[in-house]
Amino acid sequence: MSSTENTRKRRAIAELVGFVAFALISKQMMDSFLGAYSGPASLITTLILLTIYMHQRGEKWASMGLRALPGAKAKLLLLPQALLIFVSVLGTIVLLTKGLESIGLTFMSETPEGEISRWGDIEGNLQQYLILIDLSWISAGFGEEMFFRGFVITRLQNAFNGTKLASAFAVLLAALLFGYVHFYYQGLTGLVNATAIGLIFGTFFLLYKRNLWPLVLAHGFINSLGFTSDFMGWGI
Repeated sequence: MSSTENTRKRRAIAELVGFVAFALISKQMMDSFLGAYSGPASLITTLILLTIYMHQRGEKWASMGLRALPGAKAKLLLLPQALLIFVSVLGTIVLLTKGLESIGLTFMSETPEGEISRWGDIEGNLQQYLILIDLSWISAGFGEEMFFRGFVITRLQNAFNGTKLASAFAVLLAALLFGYVHFYYQGLTGLVNATAIGLIFGTFFLLYKRNLWPLVLAHGFINSLGFTSDFMGWGI
């Protein structure tokens, strides 16, 4: 392996460890004064610093999936691509829930107490609902896809370059990290759900040739559906 490749791998690992650590530590520091919004705030802060860092290195988000869509065909395919992710996620969560219930584990069908205490009861609360819808798109749709798929997976691919199943390891580790950051307020339900979702989104990120736009749309729709259900009292 060339010295250039070794340098590239070491840089990818250093960038990954540095920015993930910053996101986690800054979230803890923001907890005391931002409460429920410390997660989105730390993620957005991390992305701002990451963007500045990338700019200094001459790198753009386009190289990690947030690129212009060339031609009408790519734009027309965007919605069906997002819908396929949406259906895959919902189907997987239903299968996981039913499968675990069949062996006596019912935690997947229960709303985590941490999620209720974090956002409060939003049923009929229009102001809180609109805030959470905004977060669904800004922090979750764009922010989480840019970071966990665009940044983390591509850096892991660089770190594992030359290793058999490098992309599979990248998707798996990114999904586990995604699950971990949902564990603190969603418990075991969030860990399982988010890890499964991370695996699906990561797989589609590679299938769509590092195109983040379908993932952003699907992620925003999924979170918006959940908050809309809570607001309307549908109990989905």
